[in-house]
Amino acid sequence: MAVEVRDNPDEARYEIRADGELAGFARYRLDDGQITFFHTEIHPEHEGVGLGGQLARGALEDARARGLTVVPVCPFIADYIAHHPDEYLDMVVPEMRARLSGES
Repeated sequence: MAVEVRDNPDEARYEIRADGELAGFARYRLDDGQITFFHTEIHPEHEGVGLGGQLARGALEDARARGLTVVPVCPFIADYIAHHPDEYLDMVVPEMRARLSGES
């Protein structure tokens, strides 16, 4: 299966395509160097094959390349970061880092 993650700024979302078909997306809002992820969705016919993780990774890698700070309001993105703290926790706004790293 060929998988591609790309930003669709007109729709304010990152999209993941599997074999050319839209399989899901992560909605965001951009504000002054911050990207707030607030909803991630994988279409039911594409669930269970790891596309959500690939979407999160692709969106976060692009945010890093663009020098954006991440506000992970979306539970899926927040959970992905919590499971990959060495890769992405440094990108998160400071006030949310403790919660994602398991610290109080």
